[in-house]
Amino acid sequence: MTNEFKELLKPATAFEEKDTYIEFPVLRRSQSLEANAYYFGHPEWAEEYLTYCHRSDTFKNRWLTAAEGWDDKVVIDIGCGPGNIQATLQSKPKMLIGIDVAPESLRLAAKQGYTSVLADANNLPFKSRVADIVALNAALHHTENMTSVLKEAARLVKPGGVLITDHDPQHSAWNYKGIAKAMWIARLAYYRLIGHSFHKSSEQQKWALACETHHKPGHGVTKEFFESVLQPLGFDVKVYPHNHHLGSEIFNGDTGPVEFKYKLGNFLSGRNPSAPHSALTLMCVAKKVL
Repeated sequence: MTNEFKELLKPATAFEEKDTYIEFPVLRRSQSLEANAYYFGHPEWAEEYLTYCHRSDTFKNRWLTAAEGWDDKVVIDIGCGPGNIQATLQSKPKMLIGIDVAPESLRLAAKQGYTSVLADANNLPFKSRVADIVALNAALHHTENMTSVLKEAARLVKPGGVLITDHDPQHSAWNYKGIAKAMWIARLAYYRLIGHSFHKSSEQQKWALACETHHKPGHGVTKEFFESVLQPLGFDVKVYPHNHHLGSEIFNGDTGPVEFKYKLGNFLSGRNPSAPHSALTLMCVAKKVL
C-alpha cells in the first residue's frame, strides 16, 4: 500500500493487507452481495468475464470519450470485477483503484494495474472528493440499493471530476408486457431443459442470474433516476440510451442496431424497438460542478 493511497482513506480506517488486495470491513453481507462474491469469485467464470465482456473497440471509444481520457488522473472503479475497463482502455492513470467483493476478481484486476480493494460499495473507506473519475460499469444493477451506491460513488468525485455509469439495463426497454414477458419467463425453463444458456453450465447460469439483482422485466435505471440522485449533489447530468455496439456516436443521439430478441421483446410489448426508450442500456456522464 502506497502513501498516496493511504492519504485517500478516512482517518482511523481499519483494513487488512492480503496478497493481491486490501480488505476493508463489510458490515452487512446481503444476499445480493453474496451472490456477486460467489459468481465473480469463481476462478473460471471470472477469467471468462475478463476475456469476453466489455472488451470491444466501441466500448473503449465510448468510455475514453466520456471521461476525456484516463491518463494522469485518479480513477476509482466501483464494481471493477476482474479489471475489464482498464484491460480494454490500457490507459495510464495517476492512480487506479478497483473495488469489488470477490477476491478472485480482485486478484485478476491487480494484474491489470489496479490497486485492488475489497469493500462495501454502500460504505467506502475513502475521503470525499478524492477522484477525478469514478466509474460504475455494469455495476449498479448488481447491487441491492442502487440509490445508496450511486450516492456513495458521487461523494468521491472532485469538483470538476466526472462520474460515469454504463451497461445498466434501461427500465423502459426491459419493462416487457404481455406475451413478451411470458416469453422472457419461459426462457428460464428452456435453460433448465438444456442445462445452460450462453453460459457453460446450469450452475454458472444460476449464479449469473442471481448476481444481477435488478435485471428482470420491470427493473432498470431511468434518466429521471440519475437526475434525481445526482443533480441535488451538484452534478450536471447527461444520459445517453444505447445498444451495445456503438462508441462515441451515442453522444450524438445514435442508439445503434438492435439484436433480434430485444427487437422482438419491445415490439411485442407495444413499443418501437428503434426508439431511444427501447435501447438496452443507459450511459450516465455526470460532471461535478466547480
